[in-house]
Amino acid sequence: MTDPYQTPKTTNPQEIPPSPNDLNIPGLENATYPLKISYKIIAIAPQISITDANGKSLVYVKQKLFKLKEKVDIFTDSSKNTKIGTIAANKVLDWSARYFFETDNGAEFGSVGRKGMRSIWKAKYEIFNPGNENPEYNITEENPMAKVFDSLLGEIPVIGMAASYLFNPKYLATQNSNNEEIMRVTKKPAFWEGKFEMDKLSENITPQQELNLIFSFIMLLLLERGRG
Repeated sequence: MTDPYQTPKTTNPQEIPPSPNDLNIPGLENATYPLKISYKIIAIAPQISITDANGKSLVYVKQKLFKLKEKVDIFTDSSKNTKIGTIAANKVLDWSARYFFETDNGAEFGSVGRKGMRSIWKAKYEIFNPGNENPEYNITEENPMAKVFDSLLGEIPVIGMAASYLFNPKYLATQNSNNEEIMRVTKKPAFWEGKFEMDKLSENITPQQELNLIFSFIMLLLLERGRG
């Protein structure tokens, strides 16, 4: 018979086994959330910078202009001395293109695809692990009306300044199998540049999956920037 006064046994949290696709990204293993994302609105070539909550630079992206087939190089900071990897599209100027993430030596560690016409009103993306055609995660826009008003009113002088504080789109990444919330990106009020915060909502992900999610949100922001 079990002793009702016995102190219950504690169990150690389950350790996530290493993945063959895990990457040693400088600074990411010790990054403090929420991550801060900013991109230059008035720059000729779109630029995205990501720092952690302590201001440490993690990711820098400068998108090339006038490319029929999207390819984006990812660095740790604006000096571009340390390259993390590359985002490359599998199609030319296609609404449903898939974007593959590779290390500098060509090893794939994930990909993201926009869900075609279903993303016109409410942005929807699917995230894939390497070699898997079934999506591991989904990204869904939580408040599509905020994007509409932010985009429409943002171009109007004075009113646009107020709109940047009132309408803030949010994007949520969930586990495909059980709908667990994994990460959320939220637009923050800002003038003359886009500012977002990325919150990590679950610890139940490997370093490779974490980087896959971060790169997926980078591509989402590059694709969605014209719509708020």
